[in-house]
Amino acid sequence: MTALAEPTAEELAALDDLYADFAAAHMTPLWTQIGGLMPVTPSPAAVPFLWRWSTLLPLARRAGELVPVGRGGERRAIALANPGLPGTAYATPTLWSAIQYLGPREEAPAHRHTQTAFRFVVEGEGVWTNVEGPGGGVDAIAMRRGDLLLTPGMHFHEHHNTTDHPMAWIDGLDIPLVRQIDAGFFEFGPDELATRDTPAASRNERLWGHPGLTPVGAPVPRASPLMAYRWEHTDAALAAQLELAVEGHPGVVGPGHAAVRFTNPATAGDCLSTMRCEMHRLAPGAATRTRRVAGSAVWQVFSGSGTVAVGEETWEVGTGDLFAVPSWAPVRIASDAGLDAFRFSDEPVLEALGLARTQTGDGETGDA
Repeated sequence: MTALAEPTAEELAALDDLYADFAAAHMTPLWTQIGGLMPVTPSPAAVPFLWRWSTLLPLARRAGELVPVGRGGERRAIALANPGLPGTAYATPTLWSAIQYLGPREEAPAHRHTQTAFRFVVEGEGVWTNVEGPGGGVDAIAMRRGDLLLTPGMHFHEHHNTTDHPMAWIDGLDIPLVRQIDAGFFEFGPDELATRDTPAASRNERLWGHPGLTPVGAPVPRASPLMAYRWEHTDAALAAQLELAVEGHPGVVGPGHAAVRFTNPATAGDCLSTMRCEMHRLAPGAATRTRRVAGSAVWQVFSGSGTVAVGEETWEVGTGDLFAVPSWAPVRIASDAGLDAFRFSDEPVLEALGLARTQTGDGETGDA
């Protein structure tokens, strides 16, 4: 290959003028940007990070003593801010997560928004979330330890604590994604709660919460019509996978590693259109395979303890701890005593756009 001749002074001056004119016209040449715009592999700004439950919960309690719930702030929710994304309140570039705290007998008024949301309960009970149902009307849904509660986009929702003790849980939303594409809308609802009912079972569970049975006469909404995924069902499914593995039957992800995905009972797709929700269980002495995916995730330890490696970071984790996994960062979890962990990610979005990609510890790479 013939070496290029060094540019002359006149050519360098002309090139400087060209770049100045590009800038004046609000233009940027690709040849100076391609490394950042089209990296060989994802180059996320978010970093692997761990938030300790032992830090989060006391801070939430202090907020409960000092910050009221009501119009304006709307919710006493404290977001997890990834240090790789300064100036934002984002756990990853597409996922928002926060600890929300509701004091004794407190009520959070109704509102709705484009952003899709869920609530996951690590400990406690006594709070009810009232969510607008697919056919209209508000459905009163109990929140208990281990439950996953859904709030599809543009459904009015409100919370009330019926007990004399506070309760905290984790919120997950697609706020960063919706903000990035400028698709956010927000509306206040009535100041008074639509209902203070506390039924034994919510309407959506009575209609859609029967395994393998789809109500023929019910309309099929775009979002999951089942808005409460109860811990007793999740626990039983994980336990059965590990029991069957011992008996020599398939079903687990890997040795000692059981996992379930929360799905829409009407379509068998993800329970939320923009976020994937899963629960993982490691038997004592088990470990996950090292895995990386295009797209980001947030995990929360539900019970037990273990060691987590994300990229270059390694942490000892326990109940309630949360950690962020940036896009294409390798992640591995091991536990001597056993561990349950909840995971949510942006994978449905990447799959819908044809951008999903996965690599396992054995080097296999392909679509997720």
